[in-house]
Amino acid sequence: MVPSELVLGVHGRALRAAPVRERLVELALLACAGVSVVTTVGIVLVLAGESVAFFREVGLRAFLFDTQWTPLFSSPRYGIWPLIAGTALTSGIAMLVAVPLGLLAAVFLAELAPDGARRVLKPLLEVLAGVPTLVYGAFALLVVTPALQRVVPGLAGFNALSPGLVMGVMILPLVASLSDDALRAVPMPQREGAWALGAGRVPTILRVVLPAARSGIVAAGTLALGRAVGETMIVAIAAGQEPRLTLDPRVPIETMTAFIVQVSLGDVAAGTLASRTIFVVGAALFVLTLVLNLLARRAVKTAPGGGS
Repeated sequence: MVPSELVLGVHGRALRAAPVRERLVELALLACAGVSVVTTVGIVLVLAGESVAFFREVGLRAFLFDTQWTPLFSSPRYGIWPLIAGTALTSGIAMLVAVPLGLLAAVFLAELAPDGARRVLKPLLEVLAGVPTLVYGAFALLVVTPALQRVVPGLAGFNALSPGLVMGVMILPLVASLSDDALRAVPMPQREGAWALGAGRVPTILRVVLPAARSGIVAAGTLALGRAVGETMIVAIAAGQEPRLTLDPRVPIETMTAFIVQVSLGDVAAGTLASRTIFVVGAALFVLTLVLNLLARRAVKTAPGGGS
């Protein structure tokens, strides 16, 4: 038998070594978290520095109140609103497609579909999220636009409608999957309580399950909106490169991300005012997504079950 003193000695050394290992794990996790913080701070500093240099030459008034964006023309104009309008137009169309269809798909998968159908349908739905955006953009330009031109009068070859619809299909799995998880997280006793009071299946879904899952559904919509706002290739291929202040989805427009792609192709010399437009548009996009996230967090907190 092993002497008790030896057992106690080994056990004591293990106890002393445990805090050291735990400390190393804590430091490793802290370093991982610090990478994201440092990266974010670096991005903000670069955007802020280049934006300050841009506004020294252009001025904030021209940026916010001019209605034309032509920084690469011989007579440049620097009003950001045409790019914001194009981004809002395509993202709005995408959300009109993705949110209703995604939420209905989530309700069916979580509340109505048999287990066998759910096991087949959910992976098939999520396959859409794995399609490259380049393929989506080509599909919007070569298939969706010609089809829409047969039914939508005045639809240009490059337009906001086609990429908006295709973008909605692209983000639909995100809405459906996250909303499905939120609906399935609602405790079963809430459903059973509604059934005990005589409510049918559909009234229970509408009046009990959906309100209880509201915070998760809002989070799903927010992530989908952020994905739509930041989408690049679909709008760069199918929406055109004509910044204009319009809400007409039939005409060519340009989004903020598509403009960044246009200038980043290498035709503009680094360090010039035209090249700094990349950073100022990126900063505007950063602020826009930050505002959307803050509004969504507020909506989640005020939702039932979303916290105080």
